[in-house]
Amino acid sequence: MEYLDIYDEYMNKIGSENRDIVHEQGLWHKTIHCWMYDDDDNVYFQIRADSNKLYTTASGHVLAGENVRDAFKREIKEEIGIDSDVSNAIALEVVFWRQDKIKNGKPWHDRAFAHIYMNKLPIGWNKFHFQPEEVSGVVRVNAKDCLDLLMNKKESISATKITESESSDINLTISDFLTASDEIAIIKYGSVLQYIVQNSNK
Repeated sequence: MEYLDIYDEYMNKIGSENRDIVHEQGLWHKTIHCWMYDDDDNVYFQIRADSNKLYTTASGHVLAGENVRDAFKREIKEEIGIDSDVSNAIALEVVFWRQDKIKNGKPWHDRAFAHIYMNKLPIGWNKFHFQPEEVSGVVRVNAKDCLDLLMNKKESISATKITESESSDINLTISDFLTASDEIAIIKYGSVLQYIVQNSNK
């Protein structure tokens, strides 16, 4: 049974609770959105197994008693198989996330402090191991090209799809990116892409 630390709306810890109850009652908790990028200014999106859409490199709940950096390390290892040094991971922003929907026939309420963290892909690391029920692969794409796409400066861009068995060249459009019905892709993913572009050594 998975437990999460819970918080008031000012991010003060008030206890811990079962994950199911957290979402039944809409209790505030922490999540981690993990992004990996490389020295060539590429960013890595995971391919969601359930929707075939592109999302963060890895993501999930911060567990009870766990700090955010440790959650980053765990989620990256669980979902894409990378054992990453997170000591220099970059804390980009915290997003206050609210969503209400019906899930499995029941009301589901999400109230999360979503911590956006970034880290460089380990040098020389080129073998992924995916959590099959969550992730079917990753897509490597140039951050500037992706930013141009999401800003409607380009209709499509080239990228590389990587699975455990092969890699292949693909084209991406905005429709390939996972967003909720009330989200816009450039707002959801833009801050990460802008950071990589602005801090490029090129």
